Amino acid sequence: MPPRDQVRQVLAAADLVDLAGGNVPSEFCVQVGEQLVVRTTKAVTFAFSPITAPKFVVGSGAPAVFGRVPECWLSGRCLPGGMSETRDMPEQAILPAIGPSGPLAVSVEAARMAAVRRYDILDTPPDGAYDRVAALAARLFEVPVATVTIVDEDRIWFKAAHGLEGVSEIGRDPGLCASAVLTDDTTVIPDTLLDPVACSNPLVAGPMGVRFYAAAPIITADGYRLGTVNILDTRPREISEADASTLGDLAAVVRDQLELRLSALNAVRAEQERRKVEQEKRQAEEEARQRAERDKAAIAAFASTLQRTLVPPALPAVPGLELACHYKTASPQEVGGDFYDVFPVGGGRWAFFLGDVCGKGAEAASVTSLTRYTLRAAALVDADPTAALKALNTALLLDAAVGTRFCTAVFGMLDPARDGGFTITLATGGHPPAYHLSPVEGGGVRVEAARAKGGMLVGAFAEAAFASRTLYLAPGEGLLLYTDGLTEARTADGHMLADTGLTDFLARRPAPVSAGALIDDTVALLETLPDTERDDVALLALSVPTADAAPAGITTTAHSAAAPTAPADGSVGQEIRRP
Repeated sequence: MPPRDQVRQVLAAADLVDLAGGNVPSEFCVQVGEQLVVRTTKAVTFAFSPITAPKFVVGSGAPAVFGRVPECWLSGRCLPGGMSETRDMPEQAILPAIGPSGPLAVSVEAARMAAVRRYDILDTPPDGAYDRVAALAARLFEVPVATVTIVDEDRIWFKAAHGLEGVSEIGRDPGLCASAVLTDDTTVIPDTLLDPVACSNPLVAGPMGVRFYAAAPIITADGYRLGTVNILDTRPREISEADASTLGDLAAVVRDQLELRLSALNAVRAEQERRKVEQEKRQAEEEARQRAERDKAAIAAFASTLQRTLVPPALPAVPGLELACHYKTASPQEVGGDFYDVFPVGGGRWAFFLGDVCGKGAEAASVTSLTRYTLRAAALVDADPTAALKALNTALLLDAAVGTRFCTAVFGMLDPARDGGFTITLATGGHPPAYHLSPVEGGGVRVEAARAKGGMLVGAFAEAAFASRTLYLAPGEGLLLYTDGLTEARTADGHMLADTGLTDFLARRPAPVSAGALIDDTVALLETLPDTERDDVALLALSVPTADAAPAGITTTAHSAAAPTAPADGSVGQEIRRP
């Protein structure tokens, strides 16, 4: 029904305006929530004009405006020149609810619904606290029905219902809860059948036959009306102002309970969010750890694969000579710069070398590869060990990719002797001395540093000079070559092992000297030292077995020098070759 017709209907019922001919301006209506209400105890003056919207005056109050009206509210009855008429009004006239449709009203309702959702109370299970409020209201006011309701967008939902069994929600029909939630004051309808809005509500017009209704809004601290605490009776009745205040207090109790529940929910949600964040953090950390482990394993596998290309896959079988080696990088994730090799050069002669490239990683690996293959090629052209080191020095200086990297190296040539021993020519290029171990009477060994006078770093200077010396390796004797990772290893007291510590250790080896035993003992020594600031270590041992040490022509391999996968500690392995 349009607002003007609603106004006309109520006024006609009060015998104030003739339904057929009265001109009724819209300013007659006072907007309160979703209801149009007229309240006055004095005469009301209507001023009609065909040109401007009429004015409405209630006693000495200010004009109340509702919308814009046409020149004539009812067709055909505009009075030329204007007129005024005074009529008596009833104490209170309430028109049927007219829902506001403007943007402001929509935004207000949207904000109220946001508050309802914030409390997360809709469709929750029964709660004893709210049930007790409903029961207390019924007992205090001696009514058969009392409820605690939340007003949803399109329904009235019962959080608690005393005396209204089996009902959880009703439609949002005007007149009772839907109207009471629109005002901050307690709503009281002594006789619902006499109320033009409530009389059509299903609870009034239906089988329940509600005749009395009162409700106090549940108002949040920030001013939003979530619902109402209601009392209903099947007979008309009145309540005092004190009773209305008591009903408001019960609504405040519900409000406080909702606040406590919301605080608890927020605490639980915050804890859940905290745990979720922690879980996500732990999961992210675990995923990062797993990625790091995979990357670490991939790097280690790459480094191991690359490292195996820089050392011989297996030591050769040299007739009349026992060979053993060991190699361990400082880190399984890095390619070491140490290198060694043993290879034939023809005519029954064999060459060997061991050295250390400055630095680690891929760049050092490229220099190591260049060094190894340059020395092998140079030895095939010139059997002089110093010539091989000179060729390497030139190659490193000419290769721009090498940059400022240099290396140290020991290069040796093996010539078999008639008595089963070997004549060894050693050339050094800035490398620590090899140690010659020979048996002495009483079962011990004599340790002598096979040090050539001179011998500069390889790849550092164009005019570098290299020195050599010759020694004889008789049966029962051995030769140990090593990189500085051995002598620079720290002992338990923090001092380097150094040449003195290594010499003392080698002097305690038994005679005759075995290359395999010498490597085993040296590796065992390294394992007793603290694993801090450890450098790469490469070891190469040569020994001439005595006549009764092993049958001629037999070669055994104790450890593989190039296993399919690298050990976890980054060692390439140990190999022993016996004739």
